[in-house]
Amino acid sequence: MAGRGERIADWADGRTGIHRLARSNLRKIFPDHWSFMLGEICLYSFVVIILTGVWLTLFFKPSMTEVVYDGSYVPLNGQRVSEAFDSTMRISFEVRGGLLIRQIHHWAALVFVAAMFVHMMRVFFTGAFRKPREVNWLFGFGLLFLGMLDGFFGYSLPDDLLSGTGIRFIEGVILSVPVVGTYLQMFLFGGEFPGTDIVPRFYSLHVLLIPGIMLGLLVAHLILVFFHKHTQFAGPGRTERNVVGAPLMPVYLAKAGGFFFLVFGVIAAVAAVASINPIWAFGPYRPDQVSTGAQPDWYMGFAEGLIRVMPGWEINAWGHTLALGVLIPFLLFPTILGAIAVYPFVEGWITRDRREHHLLDRPRNAPVRTALGAAWISLYLVTLVGGGNDLFATHLHLSLNAITWTVRVGFFAVPVLVFEITRRWCLGLQRRDRALVLHGRETGRIKKLPHGEYVEIHEPLPAERLHTLTAHEQPEPPAVEDRSLRARLARAYFGGGGQVRKATEREYAAALASGHEWDGQ
Repeated sequence: MAGRGERIADWADGRTGIHRLARSNLRKIFPDHWSFMLGEICLYSFVVIILTGVWLTLFFKPSMTEVVYDGSYVPLNGQRVSEAFDSTMRISFEVRGGLLIRQIHHWAALVFVAAMFVHMMRVFFTGAFRKPREVNWLFGFGLLFLGMLDGFFGYSLPDDLLSGTGIRFIEGVILSVPVVGTYLQMFLFGGEFPGTDIVPRFYSLHVLLIPGIMLGLLVAHLILVFFHKHTQFAGPGRTERNVVGAPLMPVYLAKAGGFFFLVFGVIAAVAAVASINPIWAFGPYRPDQVSTGAQPDWYMGFAEGLIRVMPGWEINAWGHTLALGVLIPFLLFPTILGAIAVYPFVEGWITRDRREHHLLDRPRNAPVRTALGAAWISLYLVTLVGGGNDLFATHLHLSLNAITWTVRVGFFAVPVLVFEITRRWCLGLQRRDRALVLHGRETGRIKKLPHGEYVEIHEPLPAERLHTLTAHEQPEPPAVEDRSLRARLARAYFGGGGQVRKATEREYAAALASGHEWDGQ
C-alpha cells in the first residue's frame, strides 16, 4: 500500500507540482502581532457567510408573487404576502434551526464589514499600504465596498416593511441623478417600485454576481499576501525581508484553525442571544406604510445621514428640477469612501517615495497620516449620527432640528478639530519617546547629590525598546525655494505637519556620559 501511495503522490506531483509548491510555501513565516488577526476575522466571517448563505438558498424563494400566509406565526395568518416574505417566515419559524442560521448569516455580514473596516484602518495607520502593496490595498477596498453593497441587497430580500422602506429610499436617491437616473432605476429594479422583478434581481446579485467577484478579489488578495510576504513592526532581527514569527505549518495552521472556530462560535453565540431583523415584527412591505425608527445596517447609516442632514435645495431650469438635497449626498457617498482607495497613491505622489516598504510605521511617527485617518473616522461617525437623528431625538428627548443642525456644523468642524488634536497628540508621543531614549525609564528611586540636590534615578531602556523607538525614518521636507504644489504638500506632510527629531546615537551616548541621574552614576 505504501508503494502504491508513493506512486500516486509522485504521479500527482509530476502533473500538478503540488509537492514543490507546498515545500516552498508551507514554511512561510507569519508575524505574531495581534493586529494581524483582524484580517483573519474578515476571512473567517466571510466563510461563515458563504456556508450559511448556501444553506439559506435551499429554503428561500426569491419571488414577488403574492400568496396568503398560513404559517406558524398566528398574527400574520390570512395576510397577503410575497413568496419571499413567506419563505423567510417559514425559515424563521418552521425550518429546524432556520432562525439561528438566518441570524448567524446576518451577524456574520455585520462582523465581516466591521472587521474589514478595522483591518483597513490598521493597514492605513501603520503604512502597510505602501509599495509594493498598493494593488492589494485596492483589492481590500473593493472587498469592503462590495461587502457593503451585498449587505444591502441581502438586507432587502425578505420583502418586509423595513427592507421595503430602504429600497424606496435607494430608489429616490437613484432617481435624483440627472439624465440617467431613470435608466439606472429601470436597470436595477426592472420597473417601477414596488414591482415583480426586484427581489429576483437582488437575489441574483446577492448570491451570484457580487459574491463571485468578492471571492476572486479575496483569492487575489491572499496570493499577493503570500507573494509580497507580511509586513511587520520594527525590532531586533526584523528587516525589510526577514520576517520574524511562526511558520505556516504546523504552528500557524493550528492557531488559525482554532481561531476560525472561535470566530464562528462568537458569531453563533451573538446570533443565539441577540435578535436581528425580526421581520415578523415589521410585517410585509406595503407602499402606504412606513416603519417608525427604521434604520439600515450600521455601515450604510452614514449614507442615510448625508441625505437626512442635507438641506432640501433644488434647482429649477428649463422645465427640469435638480434635487440637490439628494444628488449632493449621493455624490458624497462614493467620494468619502473613495478617499480611502486613492490615498496610497496620493501619499506616494506627495512624498516621492518609490522604495519598497516591509516594515510598519508606528502611527505616532506619521502624525499627518494618522490625523487624516482620525479625521475621516470622525466624519463617518458624525454622518452616522445624522442617519439616526430621529432615534437620538426620541430616546434622548432632544430637538430633531437641533440634532440636524449640530450634524451639519459637525460635518465641517469636527474633522478639522480631530485632525489637529490627533496631530498634536502624535507629536506629544514623539517627544515622550525622545525623552525615554535620552533619559531612560523612571525608577522611582531618589538620589541626593553632594551639593544637596535630589534627583530621580533613571535606567537605560532595553535594546529592543530602544530599537522600537528609534527605528523609524524621518525624511527631510523639500527646500523652501521649491514652490510647486507637490513640494508645498510635502512640506506640510513632513515639516509643517510637525516632526520631533528622534534621538541619534551620538545624543544617546552623550546623555549616558553626562547625566548624573542615570543608574550607577
